[in-house]
Amino acid sequence: MRSEKISFTNADGVALAGALDLPPGKPRAFALFAHCFSCSSKSHAAKRIAQALTLHGIATLRFDFTGLGASGGEFADSHFAANVEDLKQAARYLSENWQSPTMLVGHSLGGAAVIAAAGDVPSVKAVVTIGAPFDPAHVLHHFGSRIDEIEQAGAAEITIGGRTFTVRKDFLDAARGQDQGRRLAGLKRALLVMHAPTDEIVGIDNAREIFDAALHPKSFMSLDGADHLLTDKRDGEQVAAMIASWAERYLDPVPEPAIDVEGTVQVRSTDGKFLQDVVAGEHRFVADEPSRLGGWDAGPTPYDLLLAALGTCTAMTVKLFAAREGIPLRDVSVGLRHDRVHAQDCETGQGKIDRITRHVDLTGPLSGEQRTLLLKIADRCPVHRTLEGDLRIETVAAAPSATE
Repeated sequence: MRSEKISFTNADGVALAGALDLPPGKPRAFALFAHCFSCSSKSHAAKRIAQALTLHGIATLRFDFTGLGASGGEFADSHFAANVEDLKQAARYLSENWQSPTMLVGHSLGGAAVIAAAGDVPSVKAVVTIGAPFDPAHVLHHFGSRIDEIEQAGAAEITIGGRTFTVRKDFLDAARGQDQGRRLAGLKRALLVMHAPTDEIVGIDNAREIFDAALHPKSFMSLDGADHLLTDKRDGEQVAAMIASWAERYLDPVPEPAIDVEGTVQVRSTDGKFLQDVVAGEHRFVADEPSRLGGWDAGPTPYDLLLAALGTCTAMTVKLFAAREGIPLRDVSVGLRHDRVHAQDCETGQGKIDRITRHVDLTGPLSGEQRTLLLKIADRCPVHRTLEGDLRIETVAAAPSATE
């Protein structure tokens, strides 16, 4: 995963800041994440969910609403309707600079905001709420007895989570009278409602009201044991995995691998310095280099893959032989290391050569003779024979593609 700092202006010309979390390789889809009330794009939930979604190929833009985090403006000038407009501008930014968002994800009051914004973002196919209130006015319970002061004086300072905000009467007015029931009934997008039954900030009844007001397709997922802010890392990762699984049918399908001939692999470069997309039959993964070498560390290195090929083939061969011969082998583990050593250390000549050290760990009630035999069999695995055999690599130019 890589993250890029982004900035765009809202409808009032205020600079909004955030981060675009991108998956290794080409994103399958783009999502917008709306954070909770008085939070920011760096909250536990925002960061963990957005970054975990990249593991499923979904790029996610998380940004700070007006007056919060690194964004400009004053919180006092912000309110629910302004948050909704900020979301629309964020969607416009993605459309103009990257790709139109397919999914809106909102946490707490951000969940109410994505419901309100979805109708004005045509590209959106799916909407997700996490611990969201049915009525945006639910947030006003944070203000307690200060509501009367805000009503009479026009503004007051409110302390939430150890932070002090100036709240104006406009905020109260914007939170009230939002017809979320009508919006949900006319959503015309797939809806996923996620809520913890023990949420002490926004009760589970809100999830029922959201779910009941929406038309199908709609789904509900219980976040058992999670708190409202999803402070446990595992909860954030679980939410992201559940979102990605549910959203699969609403995302563009992954193109069928172009290579379906056994023994053939296709490798394609990406926009990363070293990052490569790899297609092996029906399987897709990435290869990369570690960050200390300028890569993103998004996948195994070429030599990691080479060692993995030898290690997996070794384990397969040994286990298959043991089963066939009735040898009581329970498990085999292979550890491998590649390095370059002086040839004279290996008694093979001068200069340096490549060396692979392979440690084979055999478990089970084996006799000394059986262990010796299985280690000899390890040297007979097909990949081992290929590497030490008369190997030739032929490089030929492929025919120019039709797009060139």
